[in-house]
Amino acid sequence: MNHYEMLRNVSRTFSLSIEKLPSVLRDTITIAYLLFRIADCIEDHSAIPSDRKAHLLRLWSDILAGNRPAHDLTIQLKDLDDNDPEVYVACHADSVIAYLDTIPGQLRDIVTAHAGKTALGMARWQEQGPFIATEEEMDDYMHQVAGRVGYLLTEIFSWYSPVIQKKHTTLLPLGREFGLGLQTVNIIRGLRKDYERGWVFVPATFFKKNGLTREAFFETKKGDKALSVINLLIEKAKRHLDNGLIYITLLPRHERRIRLACIWPLLFAVKTLALSRNNLEVITAETKMTRPQVKNIVLVSSVLCWSNTALKHYYRRLEA
Repeated sequence: MNHYEMLRNVSRTFSLSIEKLPSVLRDTITIAYLLFRIADCIEDHSAIPSDRKAHLLRLWSDILAGNRPAHDLTIQLKDLDDNDPEVYVACHADSVIAYLDTIPGQLRDIVTAHAGKTALGMARWQEQGPFIATEEEMDDYMHQVAGRVGYLLTEIFSWYSPVIQKKHTTLLPLGREFGLGLQTVNIIRGLRKDYERGWVFVPATFFKKNGLTREAFFETKKGDKALSVINLLIEKAKRHLDNGLIYITLLPRHERRIRLACIWPLLFAVKTLALSRNNLEVITAETKMTRPQVKNIVLVSSVLCWSNTALKHYYRRLEA
């Protein structure tokens, strides 16, 4: 199975965006995405205890730094069922690492540096525990798993485009915000699944503010209070995503494929927030757009991606 097939198997939504990119960016970001997903697989796998996860994530960081062979990881994952697409990618980490040699050296260094730091950040959080105390802690966790991706993409785009390079300093913090926004939406979508595997990424301060405990929130017996917590998360996500919109409007109009690759995740996220607002079902099941909704967003944004004004208008429309 090649790297594009792996990508499509683990994420049809992100493959849609990534495969839109110019070839060198498409190859680089596909490989980067798979490297990050290997860490995600280790972090999320329900059959791996936290201490083993921390060990595997640090091992993965060492492999990305070139200090250990990828076989050292894959041999330790032999007990996992690789019929799961994410586990398959992790169990074939040696193949993904081999693809790194197909991209330019500067890009390879950017990718491995950020993926390695993310793995170390995930390891730290596995040792820290399954609950988030404050919004600041939530932001720290999200920075490790998604904010660094914003840095990664900005550096890759800057390598490719001299125009983007000139805006590099401005784009970096906005890219981090974009990543935090997408991750906050992921947390909202995965509330029940994460809770069932023992993790709650909602800050305890959000519960306390509304007179709830974690357990009471997931029981949904106090609907109004639970909705208030959901809406706090939604407003937080929107603040981050608004910065993601600014990020995109700063990308040059002639780089249409780069813009679209960023526009689609942003619009999918803001539409998911609209579906989640005042919706208690968010706590019991994953919120998903329908395929027609995804198709419509892709079609409309493909036409208006040239115009920042039109993009902002469509963003607000989806938000509502």
